Amino acid sequence: MATLTLYYGTNRAHTGSDRWNPTGYGARFSSDGAENLRFGRIGMSADSKKLTSYLTKRQKVLGEGDGEGLGDWLAQQPMSIAAYRESIDPTVADAHQPNAVFGSAALFAALKGHMDKGADVLIYIHGFNVAWNEAVGAALALQEQLNHHGDQPVVVVLFSWPSDGKSMPFTSYRSDRTDAKASGYAVGRALLKFRDFLMLLRSQVANGEAKPCNQEIHLLCHSMGNYVLQNALARIAEFSPGTLPRMLTNVFLCAADVDDDVLEPGEPLGRLDELTQAINVYTNRGDNALRISDFTKGNPDRLGSAGPARPQQVHTKVLQVDCTPLIGGLVKHSYYLTGKVNRDIAQTIAGLEAEMIKRARKRVHDRCVSLT
Repeated sequence: MATLTLYYGTNRAHTGSDRWNPTGYGARFSSDGAENLRFGRIGMSADSKKLTSYLTKRQKVLGEGDGEGLGDWLAQQPMSIAAYRESIDPTVADAHQPNAVFGSAALFAALKGHMDKGADVLIYIHGFNVAWNEAVGAALALQEQLNHHGDQPVVVVLFSWPSDGKSMPFTSYRSDRTDAKASGYAVGRALLKFRDFLMLLRSQVANGEAKPCNQEIHLLCHSMGNYVLQNALARIAEFSPGTLPRMLTNVFLCAADVDDDVLEPGEPLGRLDELTQAINVYTNRGDNALRISDFTKGNPDRLGSAGPARPQQVHTKVLQVDCTPLIGGLVKHSYYLTGKVNRDIAQTIAGLEAEMIKRARKRVHDRCVSLT
């Protein structure tokens, strides 16, 4: 049996009688409010042969690895959940609680332990219509796929917000979009805590009290998870005078269910470049889920369909990775988990240059490459 570990943060309400050892998390916000986050660790035992069969499955066009199938299978496996305990007064600012115990501090300490041993961290925000167990399955599949395909070890941290997990095309979508906006503020709050942790760590390194790990932190948002990020950025900007804090190396916007002008100056993600060294926009013109978002929900063209509306107006850090020639309509919406697309993400995390010959990419124009 393989032992899998996943770290998480969530603003979902816990299920079960014990919030520190819950049976799971549901489709509603935490009783402490939409911005209140729980952090913790998930353990899972999985059949090693079955796991390997998904990771090594060869698909004629898509390449090695069936991440979607792996995620679906892992979502059905029993899991143990241990939330990091907290002791705080929610009515008092964090800075005025010297004896408070924060779950975020326990998470950051655990991640630092992995980074000290050479692992990068990838924060993962899922999209619309995802239940808790499905989010866990997808996050674990992402972690296992990236470590299978890449030379750089990766630890994935799941942020799971109360997406309905129901297929009600109109009501559910509107509900999830409202919840995604509120959840964005929770993510922003968590990233501000992370900023403070990094500032303290940098101070300790400068004073010789700690050693730098020299590892990197990345962020991947899928589908409506990009709308969560959009609102998180607004919250970070609200509490960050001047330039936003540089915390990330790569941001991956996959199948992004946001407007196609969102990265332009003055638009909701127009300052994302301040937060990261590179922005990678993965697109597929054959993504039926985004077509439905366009036509049945009354949305403008989506960023995840054909990329930025005006590529020359977005920051030079933005690179579109067009997956259409590779996948077309073969994978509906979660192609970031699958085969060559996942391998491409792993190569970027490992620091491979965009034009290296070993990458299965073809230059389309200055701001766009396609996968082959």
